[in-house]
Amino acid sequence: MNIDEIKGVVSDMDGVLWRGDEALPGMVAFFETLRNKNIPFVLATNNSTKTPLDYVQKLAKLGVPDVPPDHIITSSTTTVSYLRSTYPPGTPVHVLGGDGLRQLLSEAGFFLTNENARAVIVGLDTNLTYEKLKRASFLIQQGAQFIATNNDNSIPTPDGLAPGAGSLVAALRAASAQEPIVMGKPDAPMFETALRLLAVPAPNTLMIGDRLNTDITGAVLLGMKTVLVLTGVSTRSDVEASPVKPDAVFEDLVRFLRTWQ
Repeated sequence: MNIDEIKGVVSDMDGVLWRGDEALPGMVAFFETLRNKNIPFVLATNNSTKTPLDYVQKLAKLGVPDVPPDHIITSSTTTVSYLRSTYPPGTPVHVLGGDGLRQLLSEAGFFLTNENARAVIVGLDTNLTYEKLKRASFLIQQGAQFIATNNDNSIPTPDGLAPGAGSLVAALRAASAQEPIVMGKPDAPMFETALRLLAVPAPNTLMIGDRLNTDITGAVLLGMKTVLVLTGVSTRSDVEASPVKPDAVFEDLVRFLRTWQ
């Protein structure tokens, strides 16, 4: 990979910039480098529990102020874009997910309901109960469109890998015998949105991620350059076993930035 050909950057957040509420090494320097080089960037995460403004505030708290909300794409914002292109305002939808996802859907004009839903949107619900799973499964079986914000089976936390939205999606797939439409990485919608925002061709755009099966696979399919950092989910042994290879692998952002000075 010729780093001088990179004219835009898409970066994952969880496992790349931070783990839980702890900034990872090189996070602040990463943004300083992008700004010093005038490289436009987009932050793209499969996490559906927070709004872009939530991430703006988190970045500021961790030492990176003034990141515009429109530089942040989540699986929730991608889901809202899809729903707006598919259903009229006021369409009844059911949400199995966090407050951030609910807020974005409500602000977009959709009617949140527990019955007679046209679509069931599934994200990460940290207050999951069996009753919630049962209700969502029944609605899908009754004909509601099954939409997954993302299919990540786990999320990195300071204590280890915790169940992600994909774990809920898997349970509903098994219970309803229906396949979801997936909005997040590695599927194309989020990457295509990022490339539109950057206005940079895919071959000149770098995707930085911590997951081979989402960040790297999705970017490779669209012709983007890729860097895997080992501060999140995937390991070097995963890379060796994977048919999809990143252009480069680094222990963390610090080591990556040394090649870009």
